[in-house]
Amino acid sequence: MSFVVLDTDVASATRRGRLADPLRARLTGETWCISFVTLGELTKWTVLRSWGPRKLAELADWRQQVVTLPYSEAVAIRWGELQARAERRGRPRPVNDTWVAACCLVRDLPLATLNLKDFRDFAEHDGLRVIGVNERQSGLSSRSTVIWPRPGGM
Repeated sequence: MSFVVLDTDVASATRRGRLADPLRARLTGETWCISFVTLGELTKWTVLRSWGPRKLAELADWRQQVVTLPYSEAVAIRWGELQARAERRGRPRPVNDTWVAACCLVRDLPLATLNLKDFRDFAEHDGLRVIGVNERQSGLSSRSTVIWPRPGGM
C-alpha cells in the first residue's frame, strides 16, 4: 500500500470532484493522507463559509476515506529545522506549508499539491518528494504531472 499526502488545495479539489485528470490519474490507487494542518484549514473554511449540516456531513464522510497525520514531537523538531534552514538561505517559508512539509518528511511520504512553487524549496533543499500539476512549468505541456525531485537527480 502506497501513501501520499494531499496538500489542502488537492484535498479540497478531490472532495469536490474537481481534480485535474493528470493528477487524479497519478493519485489513483494510492492511500490518501492529510496533515493535521490541512484538517485545520478545511475546518476553518467550514466556519468562515457557514457550512450547513449537509456540507459538514459530506466533509465528515470524505474524511473517513483519508488518513489524518497527527502532530508529533518529531514533526515539531523537523518544522523547526526546516524553518531555520530556509531562513538561513534567505528564503523564509510560510508556517503552514512548513508544517505540511515536516509531516511528509518525517514519514518519508510524497506530497500532492497544486502549489508547486510553495514547496519547490523544500524539494530542492530538504528532499521533499512533490507530485503536482503545473501549467506554467517551462518545457512542459499544459496540465503536465510534475514530480520533484526527478528520478536520477533534481
